Amino acid sequence: MLTLAVEKRDLAAATLSSVRASGRIPAVVYGAHQEATPITVDAKAFAKVLGEAGEATIVSLSGLGAALPTLIHDIDRDPVSGRTRHVDFYAVTKGEKVQVAIPLEFVGESAAVEAGANLVKVLHEIEVKADPMSLPHAIEVNLAVLAEVNDQIHAKDLVLPKGVDLAVEPEEVVALVQAVAEEKEETVSADIAAIEVEKKGKEEPAPEAAA
Repeated sequence: MLTLAVEKRDLAAATLSSVRASGRIPAVVYGAHQEATPITVDAKAFAKVLGEAGEATIVSLSGLGAALPTLIHDIDRDPVSGRTRHVDFYAVTKGEKVQVAIPLEFVGESAAVEAGANLVKVLHEIEVKADPMSLPHAIEVNLAVLAEVNDQIHAKDLVLPKGVDLAVEPEEVVALVQAVAEEKEETVSADIAAIEVEKKGKEEPAPEAAA
């Protein structure tokens, strides 16, 4: 389990801008059995954990007493720089299922795609329900089953770890194979072509000589 050190944030002692200027990120941790608590986390440490865990892996917060297992629930980013401005951590309880979007990892080769068809990845993550301690880092999608054009992979076809259940419709399409659209060449009709040739063959009449 990944660990992230945090500090309680005194709302009256520092503004959000001053917290960010110090190299830390304002955040909050809350949950069904956890009172909302303002905290801060080192920006570099958070970026490292986010890169390793994503938003579907348990991150243990230290610095609030006993270690607190959480999920990275929401991230607010600056629309221009992309930098993280605020983070919500959701405190989880072992044995109580949570609903989370798990990234999909596409593996294998499709015979139809190798033959020239197009692969369409409809989903890149999928909602599941599970005990937080059983959440997978990613769910594999085996593209090898897409053997022919129009073949599809549905949510119900995914192999989920024990204790993990779908939170979407079983028939929802995850990926499919479709034929490549042929480009239509413009054809000039024989009549139009003949007119063009005729125009090119005609000469402009010479101006009449002055009397």
